[in-house]
This record gives sequence, C-alpha cells and structure tokens, in this order.
Amino acid sequence: MKPTGKNAIENKEAAEVVHSMDEDIVVDFTGVEIEEFYDDIDFDTFVASDIRVVKVKACEEIPKSKKLLKFTLDDGSDTDRIILSGIKEYYTPEELIGKNLVAIVNLPPRAMMGEESNGMILSAVHTQNGEERLRVLEVSHAIPAGAKIQ
Repeated sequence: MKPTGKNAIENKEAAEVVHSMDEDIVVDFTGVEIEEFYDDIDFDTFVASDIRVVKVKACEEIPKSKKLLKFTLDDGSDTDRIILSGIKEYYTPEELIGKNLVAIVNLPPRAMMGEESNGMILSAVHTQNGEERLRVLEVSHAIPAGAKIQ
C-alpha cells in the first residue's frame, strides 16, 4: 500500500477502546494513513461480485513461499474451497483456523506456487507510522458459512 501524502487521513486520538465480537481491545490510531478512494464504479459491476462468509477449516503455509497461506474453507457448498492469500507476514495459520472470514468467491481460478486459488480473502489495509498493517475481515459465528454479503 502506498502512503497517500496530503490526502492521508490522520486520526489524532492516541488510543481508542474497540469493542470486538470476542473482547474489548485498545487500539492505537496515532499516525494512521488511509489510501485515497478509487473512482466510482457502476452498480452492476459491484453486484457481480459474489461475496460470502467462509469458515476456515484448515490453514497452512505454502512451502518455499514467503507470503502465501493456503486456506481450506467451508463456503456453504458441499465442496471445500481452496484460497491462497499473501498474508503470511501478518498471521500464523493457527490464528486463523475456526474463524469466519469474508471472501470473493467468483473470481477466476489463479495458479500461485503450483497451487490453484479459487477466490480472495478480504482484508483491511492501512499504513501506520510508515508501516503497512493488515487485518482479515472477520464476522460473527452467528452467521453461517455461505451467507451472501449484500
């Protein structure tokens, strides 16, 4: 992610208590920069994306890859979905097993490091004090795998 210079949004509060689904945590938003917004897209382009809740059944490192984790996901169908994601710098596989995440599931298959990825795990990215930060989007366990995000 590129720093956005003059257009960066900086939160002046030093810390904020965030009420997450699992626990209250203190998050420091000092020095946060947010990327500039993209140009508008038409509504039909947006609704063509099939965004679903997926449950992480298994997660493992891809041998010889510095970035990739391989997810085996329950997407609500009868077949496991495999998605590769370049988030190894931010998570260990064990941290993600059992989580309910959000994924785009109708992207064409993509080969990476000899494996095929069938979708994209969604995450939030920002820069803080010059360092890129990333968190996957998690949703409540009260939402079943396969639920469509609208």
